[in-house]
Order: sequence, then C-alpha cells, then structure tokens
Amino acid sequence: MATNILFTSAEAAPFAKVGGMADVVGSLPKALRNLGADARVILPYYGFIDAVKYQIEPIFSFEFTRRTGTTDVYVFKTIYDGVPFYLVRGWPFFGDERETYTTWNNDVPRFLFFCQVAMAVAWELRGREAWFPDVFHINDWHTGLLPFLLNESRNEPVWSDVASILSIHNLAYQGEHVGGWLWQLGIPGRHHPELMRRGLTDNLLAMAIAYSDVVSTVSPRYATEIQYPYQGYGLDGLIRTRLDDLYGILNGLDVDFWNPATDKLLASNFDAENFPEQRIANKRQLQLDAGLEVRDGIPVIGVVSRLVEQKGFDLALPALRQLLSDSEVQFIALGSGDPNLDYEFWRLGKDFWWKAKVYQGYNAAIAQRIYAGSDMFLMPSHYEPCGTSQMIAMRYGSLPVVRETGGLADTVENYDDGPADQGTGFRFQWEEPAAVLGTLRWALYTYYNRPDAWQRMQRRAMQMDFSWDTSAQQYMDVYHKAILRRRGAGVS
Repeated sequence: MATNILFTSAEAAPFAKVGGMADVVGSLPKALRNLGADARVILPYYGFIDAVKYQIEPIFSFEFTRRTGTTDVYVFKTIYDGVPFYLVRGWPFFGDERETYTTWNNDVPRFLFFCQVAMAVAWELRGREAWFPDVFHINDWHTGLLPFLLNESRNEPVWSDVASILSIHNLAYQGEHVGGWLWQLGIPGRHHPELMRRGLTDNLLAMAIAYSDVVSTVSPRYATEIQYPYQGYGLDGLIRTRLDDLYGILNGLDVDFWNPATDKLLASNFDAENFPEQRIANKRQLQLDAGLEVRDGIPVIGVVSRLVEQKGFDLALPALRQLLSDSEVQFIALGSGDPNLDYEFWRLGKDFWWKAKVYQGYNAAIAQRIYAGSDMFLMPSHYEPCGTSQMIAMRYGSLPVVRETGGLADTVENYDDGPADQGTGFRFQWEEPAAVLGTLRWALYTYYNRPDAWQRMQRRAMQMDFSWDTSAQQYMDVYHKAILRRRGAGVS
C-alpha cells in the first residue's frame, strides 16, 4: 500500500530543535521514504531558521480566514536529506521570533493557528503538487487540535479517508486550559464522551488522544507507564480507554550522523573493532579541554542533558558530591535548564575544580567529545519517554548508568557479572540519591577490577542496532492499520 504521510510538528531537526521530538521528526521520515512511503513534514517557519543555509524557497501563498480575522499565509519548501519540508509563516504567529517557544499566552494561539493552517496547506498541495496525505502524523500537544479538526471534516469526501496517528513524546506537557482560545476561534464543542466525563475538553493532548485513530509512544515501556497515575499526569484513565489502539515504538537514531567512525568533531575516529586502541585519544582530549588531569586510568563520568526536574539530577547531585569527595573519578557535564540546577552544577564544578568540569548551555562539539571520551554516561531520570543520549553514548562506547524507566529500560541491558557476562550498562530502580551512588560505585568497581568485562560491555554497546530500520517498519504497519480502520469505519 503506497502511503502519503504528513508529519506536523513544532520541531524538526535541523531546522528547530529543543528536545527529542525534533530528532524523531527530522529522521523518521527519511527512514520511511526508504521503505517506499512518501513522508513529508510541515512545521512553523520560525524567524531564526536560516533560509540560505537550508535553501528554503517560497512556493505559494493564500489568504486564510478564521473567526478572528484573515491572515496571509506564506508557504516555503526545501528538500533536506531527501525529505520535503514545508515551512509556514503568517504574521503575527510565525516570522520574527528568535526561539521555538516563547510564552504560554503567545504559544497557544500560534500553534492553534498552525493546526488550522496545516490542513489548508495539505488542501493546497492536492492541487499544486498532486499530493495529499493518507495520514497526518501528529506530535505532542502543539498539533493536538488536528485530529479533532479532521474528525469535524469527515463529512467532506476529501477528508473522510485521512487517518491520524498521535505520537506522545512527553505526556507531562499537555496544552491544557485552552478552552477560551478555542471558543474565540469558533472551534466547535468537543463532545467526545470520555473528554466530557473527565473534564478534558480544553486539553489539547487529551483531545488528540481521544480523536486520533491510533496513539503511539516513543518506547514500549513508556506506553505501559503512562497507563498508571504516577506517569499518567491525569490522562492515564483516558489512555486506558485506547489500549486497543496504543502502540509503543522505540525511537531510533540517525546512525549516519551519530557515527564515531566518521564523526569529524572527534580527536580520533573508532569503531567496535578498533576502539581499545583508537578511543583513548578522545578521553585524553576531553580531559585536556576540560582542564583536568590527563590520565588514562581514571574513570570519567559524563553528562549531556537539559538540567530539568524530569532528568533526575536532584537525585544525582548528592551522589556526585559524595563520589567526588571519596573516589578516584572525574566528572564532565554539559547542559542548562532550571536555574536552581544550573547553579548546583556550577557550584559542583567550582567545589571540585581539579576533578570536575561543568559546561553550561549547549555546544555540539563538546557534546560529541563527552560521548566519545567519557567512560560512563549518567542519566538518572525520574521518567524518560525514550531518550536518545543513552543510545548515542553506547554507540560511542560510553556505558550508561540509568534509572530503570521508559526508553532507558528498553535500551540499556543491566550488567551481569556472573557466568552470563552480559549487559550494556548499569541500571537502578529507586528514586533515591543512595541508589544513584550505589550504582555509580558498582560501575566504578567494575571499571577498576573487571577491565576485560568492561571492554566486552563497551563492544556489545557499540554493536547495538539503534537505526530507524525496525522502528520505521513498525510505524508503516501502524499507518496501514490506521488507514484501513479509517476507510472501513467511516465517521467515528
């Protein structure tokens, strides 16, 4: 079955990236096209996107009338990595901003506008490029209005067969309390019985869950976790009504980009065969750049992360302080986010200046060098829908130390130091600093006392297949199910 898929998203790498959603939308369409699908992407044309760099050209414009007025919509296009990207601009919603997300009062009307315009652009593409989607692939709350708008258009023949699939990248962010904006735009009432019963008719992510033909999450474990109150964030009951249509599909990596054998930002390239000899140059360069003692035999713990509550660094900071106080270890981190965590990490770097370095903000070159030069990679997340950093770290030979949750549990096999001799990292379960400290001590013991086992773990980690191939085929199967269900079920 030939399939036309239109991804709608607030982010897509490399144009606009804040979190993991951008990586998915930036790389999954390419993998789908390799399987024969015609996958395309539509996203806002933010003011910071470089038209020259990405060869973005205007293709058409039209007037779009909403209850609040008429907006001139300008549509641009580029082909990136073989994938068509359509970028939408319309004053005052998108055009001169310097950040992907601004303020809540500004972002809600912007993304509601984007949802409405995405359907209009698809309609225009039908006439201008003889292309029309079989599936709208929705991503998080920013495009959560689209499944409802599609449902409201089912009586129009051109829309009746168009399916929708929602990908939940992070259930904690929902786009709630938007009823006033929806009323202002003249959006009809949401009379879905589950939304009404649960008081969720003004929650964009809840609307997407209720009205999408299929709901997916970015890892199998996360699909289970969000069915329960702790990680359901008030939507677990609604999600349990969609279990027949719920799929957990693990995110992949762009393995052509994340490749230590070809990465130009590294001091020395390496692969799963020659890393014992070639990888060490990256550790030395990392220590040198960080102003730390250059020593091959001292283990380096790395972090590349947003410093926010979700990531669990409130658990890790006391453990790291203890470890830096009493153990032979170095620590190098890159990240920023919550001001309190930013300060605590800065202070950690200052208090242990001779064995710890904290880079604040984000720098791609430093990130790559931490992946390639650290011995272990810390991700103590309270929850992690999928996570890609642990997969990148493994691909670059840094063994993850992770909490057993979401995609971390799905991708990191716990070390077994018995006869089985298996594992690709170290896992802990309890959300306590003592669990982080104990697991780091276990990793350090293994590093110092089982060097052969450590190297075998590194090789296994580097040989893991995190490409999009398997996941893309799973998405293709889900698309076909959604299309067949939509075309067989008629109006829902």
